[in-house]
Amino acid sequence: MQQYLTLSELQRLVKATLDEHFASPLWVSAEIAEIKVNYSGHCYMELVEKGGDNGVPTAQARAVIWRSAYPRIAACFETETGQRLAAGIRILAKVAVSYHELYGFSLRITEIDAAYTLGDMERQRQETIARLRQDGVWDMNREIPIPLPVQRVAVVSSANAAGYRDFCKELEKSPYRIEHRLFDAFMQGAAAEESIIEALCAAADAGEAFDAAVIIRGGGSASDLNCFNAYRLCSYVAQFPLPVLTGIGHDKDTSVADMVAHTALKTPTAVAVWLVERAAEADAQLDTAAQQLHDATVAMIRSHELALQRLQGEAAQSSWGLTARLAARLDHLAAQLPDAAKSFLARQGERLAAAEELVGSRSPQRILRLGFAVVRSEGRAVVSAREVRPGQRLEIEVADGRFTAEVK
Repeated sequence: MQQYLTLSELQRLVKATLDEHFASPLWVSAEIAEIKVNYSGHCYMELVEKGGDNGVPTAQARAVIWRSAYPRIAACFETETGQRLAAGIRILAKVAVSYHELYGFSLRITEIDAAYTLGDMERQRQETIARLRQDGVWDMNREIPIPLPVQRVAVVSSANAAGYRDFCKELEKSPYRIEHRLFDAFMQGAAAEESIIEALCAAADAGEAFDAAVIIRGGGSASDLNCFNAYRLCSYVAQFPLPVLTGIGHDKDTSVADMVAHTALKTPTAVAVWLVERAAEADAQLDTAAQQLHDATVAMIRSHELALQRLQGEAAQSSWGLTARLAARLDHLAAQLPDAAKSFLARQGERLAAAEELVGSRSPQRILRLGFAVVRSEGRAVVSAREVRPGQRLEIEVADGRFTAEVK
């Protein structure tokens, strides 16, 4: 007959083997996939280890922190990291390996090293910086020209965030009109990265309606703000088609999103102040330009006035000289006028005498005295033989009288 073990015997054998090989606690690194604190005060977790770029778990185990240790461990972790234990955080935990015949393999957590979690976030931060530089997008957003002033902004924030309210209040106090439209997003937690990216995409779709994009949120712990070190989000910011302004609200550390943004400011209020100051700078430049235009206009008018005065002087002098020359010419002509008149009258007298002699030589009486006669018929002069007929009576005028004749 074949030998065999019962299931309980196998379970006890596995338990004995694990107890023998893992008699003392050991440190294990893993990511929290799920976490839940039940009504009794015990904290139950699902720990995973992910492999590759797709993030698929390669190992998984259940873990527990008993209620006797959970308040102390959770408080220490939150004090040192500024964040509560939550899904998505990598931890280094001191665990005791246990195995139960009914519940299987599990880990009992007795300590969590907060420094490891902070170090892992810094490691991810440095990896993000290196990848962005390698991709060649590190300086892309800073190279986009930003208008002066920025009058229309797309705001990526949470509608309920205090930082967003502070931003709006600061703009409302301004004498300048800066239009802003909110693209609502989660600004912390596991869904923050994807939510912010979706908001940026929506703002990019209406890119021509805005001069710049603004990412703002209030302060928070390093872990709360760790999504702003994520490669995918920072890559979106670096390659965003509009200049990006950040006011993520942390004073100690600068996120990678701040580094790749066009302009990084500490708080949402600081972003609003920057926008107002830029509008004031543009206003001052307009005042300066207006004053320069006024001064240039006044200078040009004065220059033309001087030129006009100079031309008036030159015209007056030229007019006086011309008048003097004309007066002298008039005097000269006046002096010549009597002689010219006498000469003109003499010439006209000679022309009249010649005309009189010519007229006298051609007068009818002189012609008649030369033996010519004027023949008339019924008071009209006869100039052709064809105009008379036999028996017609004609009147003939000679130098010393008239007589009639009849045509034969």
